[in-house]
Amino acid sequence: MDQDQFFESAQQFFNDALPFVLYRKPNGSKIKGFFQETDTVYKTTNFTEKGFVFSPFDSKKNSILIPSNASDVIEVDYLENESLELKLKTSNFEADNSQKESHIKLVSEAIQHIKNNAFKKVVLSRKEIVTLKESNPITLFKRLLATYKTAFVYCWYHPKVGLWLGATPETLLSVSGNRFTTMALAGTQNAAFKTDWQPKETEEQQLVTDYLVSNLQESVSSLNVGKVETVKAGNLLHLRTKVSGILNANFKDVVGVLHPTPAVCGLPKQVTKTYILESENYNREFYTGFLGELNLKEEKTRNTNRRNVENNAYGSIKTVSNLFVNLRCMQLTDTKAHIY
Repeated sequence: MDQDQFFESAQQFFNDALPFVLYRKPNGSKIKGFFQETDTVYKTTNFTEKGFVFSPFDSKKNSILIPSNASDVIEVDYLENESLELKLKTSNFEADNSQKESHIKLVSEAIQHIKNNAFKKVVLSRKEIVTLKESNPITLFKRLLATYKTAFVYCWYHPKVGLWLGATPETLLSVSGNRFTTMALAGTQNAAFKTDWQPKETEEQQLVTDYLVSNLQESVSSLNVGKVETVKAGNLLHLRTKVSGILNANFKDVVGVLHPTPAVCGLPKQVTKTYILESENYNREFYTGFLGELNLKEEKTRNTNRRNVENNAYGSIKTVSNLFVNLRCMQLTDTKAHIY
């Protein structure tokens, strides 16, 4: 199957109201799809299943699974098409002023709570609903692929749950065998300006890093914390610190430690999560949740040097999971886009 046939299959599944997910990993050269054979809603609670998981911000709600054993899983080469890059037009966009005022009021209230030591940090959000001139999800997915090469780009659809697209820069958790990698991604500024990180951003970044290190201590060994680096995501810059090591606890427990991260929720986590759920005045649903590959089998070869072909026989098959925080996303309903 080539790329055109891949997209035609996706369009047909959408027309037939059957679940699917299309995605490309950051800097990837392949696009992959899970095409579920029925419209059954599968769920996971223990994260031992195999497939593609889609989890909401509120971890008490169900995580939806597109299982690999109930789907056709197809991977094809991604052929770049620069002409598809997003052409952003905002001249006809009008913000909801009443919503703006209520959001400013909420932020002011949160600042007062921080001053009163109710919490150290909280991440508040809102959403806008806009009408799209182009609302075909497959076309939009192609444009995201062409525009955001360093992001995890996806289009996820289930007729009984919803339709979501996004391009997220943040890894929640990557696991290969028993080795894991996660990241602290915090602090934001416009990439068009000279990089000049202020104390507010560096402190914010350090809070997230410290949370990861302290809360992962009991679940991992050989913990390694990388250097703080500046990374580009679209037209924004972020501070990032990679954290890696060996998993000693089960997968579900580690996900529970990480999600939701302080970068999308706050500190202390439970206090700020409750505050967000009670105060934001809308349901985040899958925004700032997580999504990605769950317990897939992947073959690894020891040596790719062609002069040592005999060593390639010593490849291994490992269980791999790659989960991403659902940032920079939107939910589509007919021609309306819910932008978070």
